[in-house]
Amino acid sequence: MIKIGNIEFPDFPFLLAPMEDVSDPPFRRLCKQHGADLMYSEFISSEGLIRDAMKSRKKLDIFDEERPVGIQIFGGDEASMSLSAGIVETVNPDLVDINFGCPVKKVVSKGAGAGVLKDVNLMVKLAQAVVKSTHLPVTVKTRLGWDESSINIDETAERLQDVGIQALTIHARTRSQMYKGHSDWSHIARIKENPRIQIPIFGNGDIDSPQKAKEYKEKYGVDGIMIGRAAIGYPWIFEEIKHFFKTGKLLPKPTLQQRVEAVQKHAVRSIEWKGERVGILEMRQHYSNYFKGIPNFKGYKTLLLSASTLEELQAVFGKILEKNGDFFA
Repeated sequence: MIKIGNIEFPDFPFLLAPMEDVSDPPFRRLCKQHGADLMYSEFISSEGLIRDAMKSRKKLDIFDEERPVGIQIFGGDEASMSLSAGIVETVNPDLVDINFGCPVKKVVSKGAGAGVLKDVNLMVKLAQAVVKSTHLPVTVKTRLGWDESSINIDETAERLQDVGIQALTIHARTRSQMYKGHSDWSHIARIKENPRIQIPIFGNGDIDSPQKAKEYKEKYGVDGIMIGRAAIGYPWIFEEIKHFFKTGKLLPKPTLQQRVEAVQKHAVRSIEWKGERVGILEMRQHYSNYFKGIPNFKGYKTLLLSASTLEELQAVFGKILEKNGDFFA
């Protein structure tokens, strides 16, 4: 059994990655229903929380049906990270996660996310500040290092554990790789083989099929797997992997009816949570993934992107199902 603080997980848990503008409550709920064991929020700026920024505060929303769930924060200042951890604690998540891995320029330029990879001492100070500011378990998501010549994950893992981090997720790329090229999980395997490391180590990067999940589990010895991009518009990935682990057989792919039902649930929850205008706007990035493969999708996508009400969306979903109902059967 895997434990983070007092939270108990199955022997090999699957985690939904924190993804900006993706890992919100409507999406997390769907992934939970389809087998994800631990959710993470979108990353939240510590400075934004302290300024009481509306967008940052909205990201603190969590619901009981998605538990266990962690709130992820990022920042480059000890005082701000400490204060934001206290704010996070008020909404009663199951854990707090620190983002030391986001590679995007707007985050890195502030000395946060993957920007901290250049300075392990600062990373450790920031982690320690958060640990001291909350009674909740604190976890970290990070990368191998800044670039190929400065991979420092071995030192990072030991020192983060020493200051009280209770689980570590490693995206097996450097910051300079962004999301390109292949992830190298051999570095994660080396961390797992280190006798000093006692906390759970989760692997992240390139897991997009049950077969690959099984291969990486057996080859690299991780305690669990975090899945990000492969779950966008395809929450079934979690139950497919679990079924394959248990039986050695692949589940049938979801039918178009199931895909339509899922995207409808997603859209309805998004609108309930954010309001119709924003909810519909933020759903637009998901349609291509939900309906990947169906013929002549370009025309349907144009209709979906131009829809401004739930009723208009539902009408397009109905057309897609009517014209292509047996496509995935």
